[in-house]
Amino acid sequence: MAKANKESAATSRPLDKSGFIPLYYQIQQALMQKIQSGELPEGAALQSEEQLARVYLVSRMTARQALQGLKSGGYASSQKGRGTFVTHPKMEKNIMHLLGFTEDMKQRGMVPSSRLLEQTVIHATEELASKLKITAGDDVVRLRRLRLADGTPMALEESNIALKFFPGLERLNFSKQSLYRVLRERYGVRVGWADEVIEALPATREDSELLTIPKRASILSISRIIMTTEDTPIEVASSRYRGDRYRASIRVPTTVIE
Repeated sequence: MAKANKESAATSRPLDKSGFIPLYYQIQQALMQKIQSGELPEGAALQSEEQLARVYLVSRMTARQALQGLKSGGYASSQKGRGTFVTHPKMEKNIMHLLGFTEDMKQRGMVPSSRLLEQTVIHATEELASKLKITAGDDVVRLRRLRLADGTPMALEESNIALKFFPGLERLNFSKQSLYRVLRERYGVRVGWADEVIEALPATREDSELLTIPKRASILSISRIIMTTEDTPIEVASSRYRGDRYRASIRVPTTVIE
């Protein structure tokens, strides 16, 4: 890696020290170009403050500002005792906007896919039946899927749907199609709103293995009950998102602040 850094340094363009663009920002942009072009892929080590200062003939403070800019934007992270490495910026999960994983990834310009982990018919427990407003013991379709974007594991999702409202649902292949699109186009469902509970949790062993993240890494967990426009519950679901790729965001309406 040291050799690669030296080669990268040798091809770095000189800074414009007579212009109005701050030097740290010029360095930051030069590094960003290498990240976006793939010259510096995810996980690649970035040059240290000392190396950047020597290459660009600037102070270590200026080099530090350049690296900090990359870290603030989510394009780099520091590991104590090891250095600074290229990362992907976290995707915003807007918790005020109901959007399925498939459509969400398409809007981001990514290719969504799923690995079906479980598709079974279970008998509703008292708790699940209460949430779905059905009778305990009624048949419920349970889907568990690993959701991927551009081939990278992003989330684990579990969906529970009362079968009596959606006959034939258990026979469809949800590794190939969107659940919400099927509910909308085949069953005429109109989603109205959802109750959600958001938590930061440590990854379980299964999370770690399927999402390819370290054990006990941070997980963004969202549990929800999705309702139709007629206030009928259609799904009890939970999603576990990679904490290194997602963060929750919310737009707060204007209120009187006293």
